[in-house]
Amino acid sequence: MSQMPESPASPPAGAPRLNVDIERRLPEFRLAVSLQVGTEICVLFGPSGVGKTTTLNIIAGLLSPDAGEIVLDGRPLFRRGRPGTACNVPARHRNIGYVFQGYALFPHLNALENVAYPLRGQRDARLRAVALLDRMHLAHLTDRYPAELSGGQQQRVAIARALAADPQVLLLDEPFSALDAGVREHLQRDLAALQAELQLAVIYVTHRLEDAFAMGHTLAVMGEGQVAQVGPIEEVFRRPVNAGVAEIMGVRNLFRARVISAGPEGLTLDWDGLRLEGPPQAATAGAILTSYIRPEEIKVLYPDRPLTGAVARNQVSGRIVESRPSTSYRVLRVALENGHELEVRFPRQAYVGLPLSVGETVSLSLRREALVGLEMTPRAS
Repeated sequence: MSQMPESPASPPAGAPRLNVDIERRLPEFRLAVSLQVGTEICVLFGPSGVGKTTTLNIIAGLLSPDAGEIVLDGRPLFRRGRPGTACNVPARHRNIGYVFQGYALFPHLNALENVAYPLRGQRDARLRAVALLDRMHLAHLTDRYPAELSGGQQQRVAIARALAADPQVLLLDEPFSALDAGVREHLQRDLAALQAELQLAVIYVTHRLEDAFAMGHTLAVMGEGQVAQVGPIEEVFRRPVNAGVAEIMGVRNLFRARVISAGPEGLTLDWDGLRLEGPPQAATAGAILTSYIRPEEIKVLYPDRPLTGAVARNQVSGRIVESRPSTSYRVLRVALENGHELEVRFPRQAYVGLPLSVGETVSLSLRREALVGLEMTPRAS
């Protein structure tokens, strides 16, 4: 997995502003989402088809759940099958801005008219639309129609339109998926600044971890219609609660090993014939522990140097089956003697003197403290 950029600083602690507890039966699965969002950017992360967009549409009022409750700043927007008076506030009265994946701009209206559309009937609609376009660095393109704008410019118009009515919540559905890296990074910075300035509660849907780290304060990992884990983004990334969350996030080097012993000094594991040591963890001898180690925590060993300290433990060897360079790092895929594979990642300038081409044999050390145990399955009786 590629090295993630630093996530934004955490926003000030405070009570959740948006409380979502919804259920809806879908053809593929039952959607059951429970989520609390404060004045922050909460990233709703997961693969396609797990209900992320449906969740946004329900929050926005474009779809109705079968049951549940949505409350914004103490004001119920939807309630059915929960204690209290039933309600279903229309989308136009929810004070929620929505940026759709396909922008959804009106093709027959220019940029100014698109942004002013939610303000129609208000005397200062034009002035506010101009101010928003200026904030999005588009004041010089007010007369352009969507077909005359680039993808990044269309996205800025869509964001300006979503902000026109002073929403309390902003929903973003894969907003930058069609943009190149440079444009995407500029928009992410501008949007993060707007969130902080306007003190918005933001739910940002993406399936790209890079986008999540660039934008998010908290990460809600979604799979099969449910939020499987939510928390500070760095914490969720480094400590997924189970193998399912780890797989959704693309965590590398997941493996299942039998617990040989567990005590205050640490774990001893048998990974299909390879003996590994891990940090202390509650475990039962004979149980199967699902664990992982990040590719950056695996060290390549020099054959002509003495092994001391941390690298003396958890030595394995194998054959390189893939060697993939990039501008700043190199990734190796190594087939081990027990039939499994590991991904190894290190700065490109490291190990310059070692032969690390496909077909070469390489020795590795799996850093003991970096072995992360996720979930334990009792030994079959």
